[in-house]
Amino acid sequence: MISYDALNTQIHTITELSNVLAYLVEDRAMCDTRTCCELFQRYIDNIKSHIDMVERTIYPLILTSGDQRAINSVSNFMNGSQEVKRILKQFTRNWCPRKIETLKIMDHAAFIKDSDELFEVILQRLQDETEKLYLLSRNLE
Repeated sequence: MISYDALNTQIHTITELSNVLAYLVEDRAMCDTRTCCELFQRYIDNIKSHIDMVERTIYPLILTSGDQRAINSVSNFMNGSQEVKRILKQFTRNWCPRKIETLKIMDHAAFIKDSDELFEVILQRLQDETEKLYLLSRNLE
């Protein structure tokens, strides 16, 4: 059974963290705090957890449905999941390595650009899930 409430709670948490972090990164001094780094790590962990839950609950339901249109849509989402994971890995490596407790920012403008792009990709992904993927899975349940 898919828990849409749990998925929506995850989306709310990720969206909230996106908004807070987007505000924080504008101030260079905030970027140098341990708290900002911890928030980024929490943000990334929440995204990974959300993708994992979607992969465990929604994808199997749709992939075994026999509905080719739905299967094609899920295939696109699965490809998107791999791209999101790649972006998160690169972002973590470039700006927020787990081995240190602060962000690694040499170029604040580049960090803001990469952060804004990350937030945009993630928020668009979550909106697409809500409007398309969840609708597909609900129709098949």
